[in-house]
Parts: sequence; structure tokens; C-alpha cells
Amino acid sequence: MTSAMPPLKRISRILESLLDPKQGCPWDREQTPATLKSYLLEETYELLAAIEQGDIPAIKEELGDCLFLLAFMSRLYEAAEQFDLEEVLNAAADKIVQRHPHVFGEAETLNRASEVKRKWHELKQAQKRPGPYLSSVPQNLPALMRAHRLSERAGRVGFDWSQPAQVLETLEKEIVELKEAVSAQDQSRVSAELGDVLFTLTNLTRHLKVNAEQALQAANNRFQKRFDYIEEKLAARKQRLEEATLAEMDQIWEEAKAKGL
Repeated sequence: MTSAMPPLKRISRILESLLDPKQGCPWDREQTPATLKSYLLEETYELLAAIEQGDIPAIKEELGDCLFLLAFMSRLYEAAEQFDLEEVLNAAADKIVQRHPHVFGEAETLNRASEVKRKWHELKQAQKRPGPYLSSVPQNLPALMRAHRLSERAGRVGFDWSQPAQVLETLEKEIVELKEAVSAQDQSRVSAELGDVLFTLTNLTRHLKVNAEQALQAANNRFQKRFDYIEEKLAARKQRLEEATLAEMDQIWEEAKAKGL
């Protein structure tokens, strides 16, 4: 398939070949939008990791993988006579133009990002489909992100704490309730109270202008680096992880922290 062809047309031709009933790929022909969901999610996380690492070649590759999967999904919907990729792109273009009347229309000029964000949400609310106020927050978002979006959206209509200190007070109360549930050995209640603690913590990050997902990922990365350091130090002593005591590992952990890992 020639690379001189316009990229979208080339992708379209490639998909035609892959999905050809006689000479196409057996695996590709079995796919549906539902089966491709997990691949799209995986590629999206790989793209996010590449962006976080600042790896430009990887970013370009992962963006391509995501775009190909989106084109693949669109092609499957086109085969079902529901819509095609051109309709998807035109709908996206129309939405962006409608949401930026200060750029593409005659609305007043907006000079600050906060003004743009506020206007965006006003226009989105005016154009949204009928349904409960919070129904626009996707249920299959990662839990931390969904907690952030739900509480952020509720906050736009005044259902929110006014300052971080109030969230901390609520967090302290939730921890007390969690301790009571643990003492009562009520596993169902423990799960519910722990969920409340996590939800409140997510709100605390929002009020402190910290991205909960990024903060937790950074903590994950710190944990991994420090644990890797423990493993390396033990290996230098010709000692396996399973042979070390907790006290030994704690000591090396503190060394790692002191080194800034």
C-alpha cells in the first residue's frame, strides 16, 4: 500500500484489505467494537506513559496505534451502516467550533483559561442530552478519575466544600467511622467506609489543586524505585528478598528515601 497516498485514505484501504471476507485477516474479521475496547484502553495507557516519559518516538507510535484503533472501530460501525469515519470527524469538528464561539463566532473574547473552561461547561450543559445531572460522567472511567469528575461536577452547582480544611475535617470523620467498622469486624461496612475515605481523599486532592491519578502514580513509581533499590542492595550481599527480614528491608528503604528515590 503506497505511502504517497493521503494517510486517512491509506488507513481506509488497509482496513478494507484486513476486513476483506475472502483474503483479509481472520483475526481482524472477528473483531467488534466491544472486543476492541480493551485494546484501545491499553494503547491509551501506553500513550500516557510515553507522554509522561517525554519519549517523542514512542508518543508518535502510540498516537498512531490509538488513531488506527479508532479508525478500525469507525470502519466496523460503517459496515453496520450506522456511521463512517468522515461523519465522526465532522461531528468532532462541529462540536469544537460550537464550543469555541469566542474564536469561531461573534461571542465576546475570552482572555483567561478559566473563562474558557466555564463557558465550555455552560455550552456543554445547554447541548447535553436529557438525563440526571451526573449521568454525563462515564461509569467506566478509572475510579479515581470518576470520583474527581463526579465531585467536580456536583461542585459546579454548589454541592461542595468551600475550602480544603473542611475536606480534612470530613476525612478525619470518615477515618473514625472506618476504625469503628474495623473494630466491629463488619467486612461489608469496612468496604463502604474505606470507599468513603478514598472518595474524600480524592476530593482533598481536587481542592489542593493536585491530580489524584498523577499523585498516586508518582507514589507508585517511588515505591517501585525504592523496592528495586532494596532488591539491588540485597543482591550485592548475595541475599534474596525472601531471605531478608523486615527490619533489614526497612533499613534499606530508609537509605533509598535518604537518597531521594
